Amino acid sequence: MKYDVIVVGAGLAGLVAVAELADAGKKVLLLDQEPEASLGGQAWWSFGGLFLVDTPEQRRMGIKDSRELAWQDWLGSAGFDREDDEDYWGKKWAEAYVDFAAGEKRQWLYDMGVRFFPVVGWAERGGYTAEGHGNSVPRFHIVWGTGPGIVRPFEERVRQAMAKDLVDYRPRHRVHELIKDNGAICGVRGDILIASSAARGEASSREVVGDFEFNAYAVMVTSGGIGGNHEMIRKNWPSRLGKAPKHMISGVPEHVDGRMLTITEKTGGRIVNRDRMWHYTEGIKNWNPIWPNHGIRILPGPSSLWLDAKGNRFPAPNFPGFDTLGTLEAIMKSGYDYSWFILTQKIIEKEFALSGSEQNPDMTEKSIKKVLARVLPGPTAPVKAFMDKGEDFVIAKTLDELVAGMNKLTGDHLLNVEAIKRQIQARDREIDNKFTKDLQITAMRGARNYLGDKLIRVAVPHKILDPKMGPLIAVRLNIVSRKTLGGLQTDLSGKVLDASGNPISGLYAAGEVSGFGGGGIHGYRSLEGTFVGGCLFTGRQAARALAEELKD
Repeated sequence: MKYDVIVVGAGLAGLVAVAELADAGKKVLLLDQEPEASLGGQAWWSFGGLFLVDTPEQRRMGIKDSRELAWQDWLGSAGFDREDDEDYWGKKWAEAYVDFAAGEKRQWLYDMGVRFFPVVGWAERGGYTAEGHGNSVPRFHIVWGTGPGIVRPFEERVRQAMAKDLVDYRPRHRVHELIKDNGAICGVRGDILIASSAARGEASSREVVGDFEFNAYAVMVTSGGIGGNHEMIRKNWPSRLGKAPKHMISGVPEHVDGRMLTITEKTGGRIVNRDRMWHYTEGIKNWNPIWPNHGIRILPGPSSLWLDAKGNRFPAPNFPGFDTLGTLEAIMKSGYDYSWFILTQKIIEKEFALSGSEQNPDMTEKSIKKVLARVLPGPTAPVKAFMDKGEDFVIAKTLDELVAGMNKLTGDHLLNVEAIKRQIQARDREIDNKFTKDLQITAMRGARNYLGDKLIRVAVPHKILDPKMGPLIAVRLNIVSRKTLGGLQTDLSGKVLDASGNPISGLYAAGEVSGFGGGGIHGYRSLEGTFVGGCLFTGRQAARALAEELKD
């Protein structure tokens, strides 16, 4: 047989798996429906944040972390409640992943040349009890070079293997069937799509110019989730989060369509936890879109005032950066699928970052000079571009002008300036003392106890209506689609399981298509830095297990 393994999907999980299989001397065919320009998939576009535990970066920042604390946080966030069935393997993968993040993960990456920004970020801060959702300490380690920086070493390993004829990479090959013989998966069939010059992330033609059939001892599916398929998102939307949004923007390219989930399920693979998903609540429309309906997520500090579409402040702990899923539920139960930040110039200067490699050219280009410029007055250049050109921003000198602009932007005219003024004035009165009953202000001050937040992420607490801190800024926030938390159920070797819980011979999965491990490593909620990391871990784990099996 010409190939030992066929890998379907050239995102990060696929690249990791191919690199590991080639290192083990296996002959691999890598197929992907997109042009070669999109090699690396969604990970290339990411901010490159990784969940790591008890690292030198943390210790230098005075952070005391441990495997035990990380596992406590993971369990409190995941809320596994289907442990005898759909969560059985997801929980096992979760424990293995926390061990990996607290163990060899950093050194494994470091040995491949991956380096990290020295300030560790604090994502998903929780706001509940010690055993509830959220990271107790900062764990979001940003790769120096962002998404391209984490893709690059694996792409290089794959290209080196291609030069040795161990890897055959074929873009524009779209799989539409897994071949099964005597109960075992032994190959794939599909369409050859017309050559495309579409740039990375751009929509590419679906014109068919031929077909193919390839055979191998095993097939590994690494094709990603459903984030670009809003119809499928709405179909799987859980009632606990309210009604599915009528309007969403897309945080991933159009080709993240979930096709291989459906195809693998038809072959007998079991999909679990369909109702678990991860969509961001702080989305803004990209003024310079790359893919259709392109959305960018704001990575906010904790100081912006968060209001629903009618201008009512969300209750604790629905503060910026604390609980993505909890705030998503609050937004959708408001009856509208958008919300608002109100903030000041001083807050946006210190606290607004944008997710994505292309929105952080300083870190992506590894420019220390540009990174240091972040401490200068004014927002970063990408944020300023959105302020000037983005349709979701309103800027005004007075609150009356601001609210008028907000009503004009939506056309809904739901906002009452006196009601908003009352809430902001009440909040501002709490700033006069070092103590307060306003939990958001307590959280802001608590965040500044962490040196990293004090230096680059959290503004000095101040009154929003203080003219010296202006102008005032409002940002309309859209739901931006992103990650699939459920998926193909796999055991700890990455073998895809059938409805009876038995492995399907010759069929493996890794990355988002497998719920980042086991069909749902995150349970209900993510701690962040665990999506790219989940692709790394599952791709490595499944490939190494498969290589061992092929020795026999």
